[in-house]
Amino acid sequence: MAANAVWQSFRSTSIVLAAVTLVTAGCAGSEPEARPTVLVTATTPEPELLTHQVAEREFRAFVTNDDVARAAGDERLALTWTSDGQSQLTAAEFRKAAYDGDPVNRYQYGEPQLLVPKLKADIYPHWFVAAVPRTVQGEPKSTRTALMAFIRRAPGDRWRLSLTTELLPKAKLPKVTVDDEGYATALNTTDSTMLIRPREVPGIQATLASEGPDSVARKVMRTGKYTTGYYSEVRRATRKAADKDLTLQIVTVATPFPIFPLRTEDDGGLVLYSLGRNSLLTVKDGKSGAKPPVPPEAAHLLDGTDEGSDITTSEVYQFAATDPPRTKKGKVKADIIAQAGTIAKAGTRPSRTS
Repeated sequence: MAANAVWQSFRSTSIVLAAVTLVTAGCAGSEPEARPTVLVTATTPEPELLTHQVAEREFRAFVTNDDVARAAGDERLALTWTSDGQSQLTAAEFRKAAYDGDPVNRYQYGEPQLLVPKLKADIYPHWFVAAVPRTVQGEPKSTRTALMAFIRRAPGDRWRLSLTTELLPKAKLPKVTVDDEGYATALNTTDSTMLIRPREVPGIQATLASEGPDSVARKVMRTGKYTTGYYSEVRRATRKAADKDLTLQIVTVATPFPIFPLRTEDDGGLVLYSLGRNSLLTVKDGKSGAKPPVPPEAAHLLDGTDEGSDITTSEVYQFAATDPPRTKKGKVKADIIAQAGTIAKAGTRPSRTS
């Protein structure tokens, strides 16, 4: 048996060498014959239809893997399951825990209500929303309803958590329209049957935050803590900074992150989205190299080695708002029902006088 195997190996090697010899001879003499070239092509992943089963599977996968990452204090692993504003907030959360010497929060989840829109299998991104009771482990009184938007941008991509916001204490989640199979109805971000087109909801809120109660935007969105309240908050912070010979500028802006709109049973919409707040803190009429004090809420994001003098911060906030149908214009306004977020980035830059 062994001798036969050796013979077969020798015979195969001889055939290969003979073939190489023939090819070499052809190259040395006349032009070689044209031979077809085999093209190797990458296979394209097959699109997967978004179903309630898929949403359930991916929600459970996230909850399990996120908890593993948080238990291990593994920021890199946690970030592989997030995207968009949620990635920035997750990274900041890990840095804050490391700075304070505390473990990162871990969560316990109840049974989710999965709001799964009926989407075409071959048109991406795919997305769904989970409304679920969530409790910080060790804090039984911390239970809130989290609204979590998951996204998959292409067939071969992993599902990731794009946005998490929390229902406000006195707010109620509106009933989302579903068909006979239980699928939710996704709204186009440009839907003009809403009082505010979904893609314009962040801009309307940012306008109220920038212009305050005198803004014309108050005609379509209710004023409150996260609209005109932001305006008042900025004015107070600016005056407080001025008393310390500091200049503070804060601008509320829309973000490039995805918007997740669903139709509700009142023919309105439930819109999930993000906003950013960017600030610049400088020494008022300061000398070259003068530095303002580091804001306590941003200390964990500044390691003290930056050479710049002016301090910049970027906050990410994630919201859910109800958007009434246009037919109720003047009677009902858009209303913010969920909010979450914090400072996500901080840094320094050279002052204009340095």
